[in-house]
Amino acid sequence: MHDCNACNPTELLYKIRISGDYNTSHLPQLIAYLTSNELLVNTRKNIIVVKETAVAGLYDYFSDFMELKSIEFKVGTSEWTPIHEVFEWLEVKWIDKVILDNSVTFHIQSIVDRNKEVFAYEMLARFQDEDGNSVPPNVVFTAAKKRNRTYALDRVCRMTAVRHAVAIQKKVFINFIPTSIYSPEHCLKTTIQLANQLKIPFSQLFFEVVETENVTDIEHLKKILDYYRKRGLHYALDDVGEGFSTIEMLEQLKPNYMKLDMKFVQGVSDDLCKQTAAKKFLTAALQVGAIPLAEGIERNEDFYWLKEIGYELFQGYLFGKPGPIATDITLEKNNKLV
Repeated sequence: MHDCNACNPTELLYKIRISGDYNTSHLPQLIAYLTSNELLVNTRKNIIVVKETAVAGLYDYFSDFMELKSIEFKVGTSEWTPIHEVFEWLEVKWIDKVILDNSVTFHIQSIVDRNKEVFAYEMLARFQDEDGNSVPPNVVFTAAKKRNRTYALDRVCRMTAVRHAVAIQKKVFINFIPTSIYSPEHCLKTTIQLANQLKIPFSQLFFEVVETENVTDIEHLKKILDYYRKRGLHYALDDVGEGFSTIEMLEQLKPNYMKLDMKFVQGVSDDLCKQTAAKKFLTAALQVGAIPLAEGIERNEDFYWLKEIGYELFQGYLFGKPGPIATDITLEKNNKLV
């Protein structure tokens, strides 16, 4: 069944398993205390389920009066984990507020064609803390992963990106993390509904699969991509060599676009190993009917080399750094990068 808590984060509940005769002798007084303070959700044998607000105080009690090595916790579908690691969850509680407050904005970076004309923009999420300081996206997504909030954060980013697409009025690449999506029918329906509500043509929205190295369930990914494809949406695979290593697999996924990672792009014009990788990637893309896109281009020499062998689309600082939408759209009036 679809896990709605993944969409709208509420206070987390912690299952705490207390083992050993000495430790379990403390259970009656613990249960009485938690019940009187409305912190206990339920209890079963040697397992108590408590609200997150109880956890820090419980840990202090465990440390002073009980054997920590015989106490474990879990949250949602996570594995049982030693209680001394619980603060890794508590320390990133701030991510819940980021999600609930929709504290994300977007910068965009140009994707150009062989003539350096703007073909599309990639939407890049940007975050700030309560004091207005920039927080790197990798820090934010790592925090979300620790607290099983990846789907909720991914959804906030996806929905916000679609809203921003109205102002851009050009093709946009929107990142999404496939491993965070439980069910395409439930988890992606709101994205489609929002696009319809805003009257955004589906031909304007390209969804880009990121974190491909973490994809292990290819059948699940196929269901997600089928959901997009049947509704006329295009999608791209990022870092293809990391997660999808065979032509057979790529033929099953049927990507519209494939991105060559910057580690094979930067310096490719004078690096034989990178040239071999770039050519192999190009062959694979063409074989499955995908448009090849090279990202991370910073030098003209690399651009011209990739263009010469057949790459169609290009992205990188050579054509423009990520910037706020209004700024980048102003630059795009001529619809051509110089």
